[in-house]
Amino acid sequence: MVAPFLAINDRRESRRSRVRIVGLITVLVLSTALVPAQAAPASAESEGEVLENIPYAEPEPVGSRGHLLDLYLPETNGSALRPLLIVTGGSAWLGENGKDYAAELAPFFTAAGYVVAGVSIRASWNATFPAQVHDIKAAIRWLRTNAADFGIDPDRIGIMGTSSGGWAATMAGVTRDVAELEGDVGVTGVSSRVDAVVDLYGPTDFLQMDQHMIDCAGFNERFGLGNCHNDPSSPESRLVGCAIQSCVDAVRSANPISYVDSGAPPILIAHGQADRLVPHHQSKLLYAALREACAEAVFYSVPEVGHDSGIVAPDVPGADTSRTDRCRERHLAGQQGERPSLQNIEKFLHVALSRARR
Repeated sequence: MVAPFLAINDRRESRRSRVRIVGLITVLVLSTALVPAQAAPASAESEGEVLENIPYAEPEPVGSRGHLLDLYLPETNGSALRPLLIVTGGSAWLGENGKDYAAELAPFFTAAGYVVAGVSIRASWNATFPAQVHDIKAAIRWLRTNAADFGIDPDRIGIMGTSSGGWAATMAGVTRDVAELEGDVGVTGVSSRVDAVVDLYGPTDFLQMDQHMIDCAGFNERFGLGNCHNDPSSPESRLVGCAIQSCVDAVRSANPISYVDSGAPPILIAHGQADRLVPHHQSKLLYAALREACAEAVFYSVPEVGHDSGIVAPDVPGADTSRTDRCRERHLAGQQGERPSLQNIEKFLHVALSRARR
């Protein structure tokens, strides 16, 4: 459900060829032990490398690719630990390729000094909610556990996603203390906390989607449905395992707004007002809940932009997001009509993660 907004850096193919053997060794080692001690030798790290298809948990079911991640390592800069940006792309919970979206963002963020992790989670046809939250949290725990092997600062972790990936990122951010959503996937007993969230046009309250849709006819045609998001076979119904209007408790559990409180990490939200797949109103609901809880938030409400990654301006500086909108401060970063740029998304992350480390 997401189109690329940055060309993959030309260097990626040449770097991939240099690390293919290293990556294969990594996968073989991790498939049996799930520990990365041999995954990132210092010589590879010094050039900046890509390590692909690392399992953060055993596949479930066998053949699933929903427990894999890719790591993009920046060039070594002394012994300083680097912040981590976890990235997962959207697929209406129907694909297990969420990690691929990181390839579009990695050149920018590794150049800014981040380690980037592209993370896949299981599709709804392999596992229903809350499996997807269990997965993203398992990836966070794995990365935090093995942070030292990749030069990651475990106290500076941000997460970013588009569409259903934005939902997963937000769920990870707001459910830091919800024990029943931790699950037992992969590494356990480690914090799954994240310190900042970037949510690009993710859904929130499934029960309110249809009444704010611009074009249910187009949505129905795209997914082979007859009753929009309320259809028993809609992406949201498939996620929770029942027609959403018939199982409101399950839907409420899958709504990140249900968990918003003043302890939520800073969240940057961007949503196009012309979105025909996930109504813009979904992000309005999340932003309003964050404001009410006095949590820190930035909301870019962008006219004339639909459900695609054109919501982000690749190289045009936008509003100053070094401060976020907090209910008591009345300072709005991300003015109406602006698109967030990669530069000010990075600034948002930098400020939030720097604060988290103190």
